[in-house]
Amino acid sequence: MSEQIKLIASRIKDLREISEISIQTLANELKIPEETYRAYESGDTDIPVSFLYQIANKFKVELSAILTGDAPKLHTYQVVRKGKGTSVERREDYKYHNLANNFIGKKAEPFIVTVPAASDATEVHFNSHQGQEFNYVLEGTVQIIINGHELVLEEGDSVYFDSSASHGMKALNGKQAKFLAIILK
Repeated sequence: MSEQIKLIASRIKDLREISEISIQTLANELKIPEETYRAYESGDTDIPVSFLYQIANKFKVELSAILTGDAPKLHTYQVVRKGKGTSVERREDYKYHNLANNFIGKKAEPFIVTVPAASDATEVHFNSHQGQEFNYVLEGTVQIIINGHELVLEEGDSVYFDSSASHGMKALNGKQAKFLAIILK
């Protein structure tokens, strides 16, 4: 796994240890198998955003603090120039750019997400997390599956959904896709 995932895993471990919670207790509270929790905390496997949200909520920290190691400082506004969002390697197959990583007390997490070109046989990876999500396709075509419902979204199309529903996507037509994702808490 990448160095960034190892750093995120280390921050999760620090939060748990500072709070004096055992791995078994925390895994039970988060309703995941202990082995899965251990894999996330060790940084040996991809860490789903749904888990990161659970950790942020459990320990009352900003998601961006877990992702970057820096606590947000701004509370009136934050400007992010074109192409300058904080790069977050969250999954090996997607690239995330956080557009509000330095804003305190966010009610939403905005990202530009780049999904690499995929073949028809590429497996869709699913996740779920608390809240709601809005995705607006900026470039390319994506297949999004929400609770088994398959949708095809093209440039300019959008979808708003309950993000506690299982969801995943992949780029279509052999080209990468980009979309604006706004995750509401």
